[in-house]
Amino acid sequence: MSNLLPLDIPEDGKLAANITHFARALRKAGLKVGPGRVIEAIRAVEAAGFSEKRDFYWVLHAIFVSRPEERATFSQVFRLYWRDPRYLEHMMSLMLPAVKGVQEDRRATAAEKRAAEALLDGVDRDLPPPPDKENDEELRIEADAAGTASATERLRSLDFEQMSVAEIAEAKRMIARLSLPVRPLTSRRTMADASGRLPDWRATMRAAMRRGGELDALATRRRRTRWPNLVVLCDISGSMSHYSRMVLHFVHAVANHKGAGWAKVHAFTFGTRLTNITHHLRQRDVDAALAAAGAEAQDWQGGTRIGHCLHLFNRDWSRRVMGQGAVVLLISDGLDRDPPGDLSREMERLHLSARRLIWINPLLRWDGFAPKARGIAAMLPHVDSFRAGHSIASLQALGEAIGAARDAGEKDRLMRLLGHWS
Repeated sequence: MSNLLPLDIPEDGKLAANITHFARALRKAGLKVGPGRVIEAIRAVEAAGFSEKRDFYWVLHAIFVSRPEERATFSQVFRLYWRDPRYLEHMMSLMLPAVKGVQEDRRATAAEKRAAEALLDGVDRDLPPPPDKENDEELRIEADAAGTASATERLRSLDFEQMSVAEIAEAKRMIARLSLPVRPLTSRRTMADASGRLPDWRATMRAAMRRGGELDALATRRRRTRWPNLVVLCDISGSMSHYSRMVLHFVHAVANHKGAGWAKVHAFTFGTRLTNITHHLRQRDVDAALAAAGAEAQDWQGGTRIGHCLHLFNRDWSRRVMGQGAVVLLISDGLDRDPPGDLSREMERLHLSARRLIWINPLLRWDGFAPKARGIAAMLPHVDSFRAGHSIASLQALGEAIGAARDAGEKDRLMRLLGHWS
């Protein structure tokens, strides 16, 4: 903190009111800010003084930010509200579409759109003027239809990290309607079937013996079918917090979708420890299910020990949930602090236990992504498919990856890069 003496906040000044309005914007952007924290913030600023913006930033940060994932939102709201003299114009450019090339088309940084949406609540926006009265109804209908289709398509491909609060709510509703169908597996076991294609010689001879040795008809059998299990291992560390929440919404929809074909859906979260949340996902209410899962997973938004958590899964849970040709979805960015040798060994064991191991990595959304991290390089050789998981469209594409046995996603390309570097 600064060495200057603290300054008293005048009773008739606007700083206290501005702090209150700033706290209201943080609450609308998703932070848990109540009246008690607003009073604490005003008292803290009064005690620390308003001498430097850096000190002012960290005083408010200490009061209003309580979880790591709130830092980005706080930083954006603070920058737009306190630091940028033209913050309102900048926020309007984030929230409105470009008109006649006036606005520069750029992607909002992390949490910037949510911050702009919170600060613009209740502000009239300069929308384009309405069309002429002549042919007004026809123009309005065409614009509404085109806008709805383009907005839905845009939301499907939009990165979860770039979504506003309203877009996240709509994305969750779209995810709730998704499914992950799977084809049944053909077993080597057979069962009696009058229209089967496999001859049943024992049943045929038994029937002939009952008729005095007369062979009347040929008994047939068919192969049995069985449905595989789906096992989800979801990384909930700090770097994965935004994506893991959306993916768990998808897993909840799959677990509660009747007729999808899965025998059972098992879900585990991991960060610094492994947590089984399967029984929580059986609740019909997705918010209650994820709230219960978050309360049990005490390592949410913490560190990452992928190798250690995979070891716990292989040791304690693999034989219980990996039967019947299970398909494993591993959702993680692969950024691990454990030794790469241990991680590679546990990944190999997991791969041998699963019928298919599909790795979903949100970092794959970047065009220039390369497996340079040690954890990613250790994990990549032991997966069947490597795919992105940063948008609704990427989650929908999982059905194709599971149905196509030869689908490797981006694995082959990245393995060639690994071979080139080695």
